[in-house]
Parts: sequence; structure tokens; C-alpha cells
Amino acid sequence: MTISMSFESLSEQQILDIANPIMDNLMDASTQIDHARHVQDFTDRMKAIVTPEYFQCICQQYQAEKGFFSNRVSVAVFRRPDSAAIVWRQSFTKTPGEFVAEMVLVYQNGRYWVDHVMVF
Repeated sequence: MTISMSFESLSEQQILDIANPIMDNLMDASTQIDHARHVQDFTDRMKAIVTPEYFQCICQQYQAEKGFFSNRVSVAVFRRPDSAAIVWRQSFTKTPGEFVAEMVLVYQNGRYWVDHVMVF
């Protein structure tokens, strides 16, 4: 059974309080190339996309090109009835400049899940 929760009723800070620890874990697990930990908060749809082989390839590629994740600052939270999109300004250790980190959170079966995440 899926319980509906309106993200529109949550404040931006409440959403960031949910999203930041999840994103911290995603980035740390990505740095460690720990697939199981990286996907622990993913929806089934996301788990089907981010296979262990795909994950390892992506991690090795960004680490070689950009280094590791460093400073991250929230930029915006977009609330929808059934999800929230969070955008951060992201830095890397080897590449100058600013990148975008984004995540879409959904609420299913009593907990929050990542239904999309990307750094570009």
C-alpha cells in the first residue's frame, strides 16, 4: 500500500533536512564505489537503472575527470504534490567551476526514496 504525502505541506528546510543526509550518503558511497550503500534509498525504478556495473563505470569516470565531491550548497527546492526536486551548487576536488547536483524525492510506503539523482 502506498501512502500519499504532499510535499507542498513541508517547508523548504524540512525537505532539505530529509534530502541532505541522503545526498551525503549517495556522494560518500559513490566516492567509496559502494553500490549497495549508494542505492539503499533508491526506488525500484532507480535500482533497475543503476546496476553495479553501470555504477562502477560512472564512478571511475567522474573520479578520473573531476576528482571527488567537495562543497555542496543548496540552491532551490521545488515542491510538487507527490515529489520534491532539490538542486545544489556542487564542487569537485580536481575540476574548477560549479556543477549542478539534483535529486527528486518521493514518499512511498512510509519513507522517502530517491527517484532521480544526477550531478552535471
